[in-house]
This record gives sequence, C-alpha cells and structure tokens, in this order.
Amino acid sequence: MNSDQLLGAALMIVSVILIVVYGYLIYFYPLIVLQITAFVAVAAILVILAWIGYTLLTTPAPKPIEESTESQQGDQNKEQK
Repeated sequence: MNSDQLLGAALMIVSVILIVVYGYLIYFYPLIVLQITAFVAVAAILVILAWIGYTLLTTPAPKPIEESTESQQGDQNKEQK
C-alpha cells in the first residue's frame, strides 16, 4: 500500500470508531451530547461566515471592466498606427 491508501484506511477506521463512540455517548448522555453537537455545528457555520467576511474585508476591489476595455482598445489603436 502506498501512503495515500494508508491514510485513507486510517481515516475510514477512525471515522467508524468515532461513529460508534458517538452512538454510545448519545445513548447514555443524550442531552449533553446534543448540546455539544449543536454548539459545534453553529460555531462551525459562524467561523465560515467570519472567514468570508474577513476575506471580503481584506481583498482589494477589482478594477472596473470599463477601464480594462478602454485600455485594450487604446493599445489596439496604437498597434494599428
């Protein structure tokens, strides 16, 4: 097996084990496990929204399309002369 296949097998085995552990925990401690699960899900969504906001905040605005079209036409006119 190459390293990618070993990594895939390890991920699969760990995932199955975690599903069994989660099922066990939800059976014996349903309220706390559901509260933790809901918190993690909401927190993950909010982290993604924060990341999108940060990206929008820090990314420079693109140049307007009209300016690029005018400059290309000007370059073409120069080449034709």
